[in-house]
Amino acid sequence: MNLHSPGRILFVSSACLCLALAFALHVGAQPAGPRQEEKTVSLHAAGTFEVKLTPQPADPAVAGAEISRFLLEKQFHGGLEATSQGQMLAFGGAQKGSGGYVAIERVTGTLDGRTGSFALQHSGRMQPGATQLSIAVIPGSGTGQLAGLAGSMNIVIEAGKHSYAFDFTLPGA
Repeated sequence: MNLHSPGRILFVSSACLCLALAFALHVGAQPAGPRQEEKTVSLHAAGTFEVKLTPQPADPAVAGAEISRFLLEKQFHGGLEATSQGQMLAFGGAQKGSGGYVAIERVTGTLDGRTGSFALQHSGRMQPGATQLSIAVIPGSGTGQLAGLAGSMNIVIEAGKHSYAFDFTLPGA
C-alpha cells in the first residue's frame, strides 16, 4: 500500500482518532454518581531561609562556559519548616547585571502544620533595572498531608538575608 494512498491515510486517521478518544476517555473518566466538589482554601506562609549553592562541573556536551550548574540546599523557617534539595542552571549574560536561571527543588517538612513534600519549579530573568521571577509548585508533586498542594512563592533578598512569601491552596484545608 502506498504511503499516500487514500486507504493508508484513512487507516492512519482512524487509528489516531481511536487513540485520541481512548486518551480522552481515560483522562476524563469520572467515578459514577454525583460529583462532590472538594473545598479549597487560600493560605499564606512566610519566613526566612538559608541557601547553600555548590558549583558542579560544566557539562561537556554544552558548548561554552556560560552555563553554570549548581546543587542547591535550603533550610526554611517560619510557616514552612523544611529542607530542600535541588539543581539549578544559570546563564550570565554579556551585559553586566543580566542573566537567567532555572531550578527544581524538592521541599520536605511541615507547611502550616501539615507534613509532606512537594517540588518547586523556578524560572528567573534579570537585566539592569528589571527582574522577573516565577516560583511555582509543580502540579501533582505534593505528598502526605500536602497532596494536592498548589501555589507560588516569592523570594526577597535584602542585606544578604533571604525571605519568602508563599501563597498556596490545599484541598480540604
